[in-house]
Amino acid sequence: QVQLVESGGGLVQAGGSLRLSCAVSGRTFSSSAMGWFRQAPGKEREFVAAIMWSGGSTGYADSVKGRFTIARDNAKNTVWLQMNSLKPEDTAVYYCAADLSGTVIARILTRQPAVEADFGSWGQGTQVTVSS
Repeated sequence: QVQLVESGGGLVQAGGSLRLSCAVSGRTFSSSAMGWFRQAPGKEREFVAAIMWSGGSTGYADSVKGRFTIARDNAKNTVWLQMNSLKPEDTAVYYCAADLSGTVIARILTRQPAVEADFGSWGQGTQVTVSS
């Protein structure tokens, strides 16, 4: 079982930056991957980015490519989401998620977006609000 705790959300003006952190506790494997999702009011949860725990290959949603960067520190068991050039439409609750099955690794390697059902563990979410 994996436990995830997000932090780093807040209020920022359009064009600004935020960095979200996800502290990971419990077992992780070479076959595991981490991801970030977001959910805006009245909308479904959507994929943002994912990273392989071993090797560090990444995948992004088209809406955040070139603006967001996902990274991990294996020694610190932490995953980050660096968000630059933020837009009001980035406003959402952001969730960290973990997949231990290898499914998300396959998504990344085949350049397919991950989906919510690929992940078995979730954090509680952190609010990001971007003002115009």
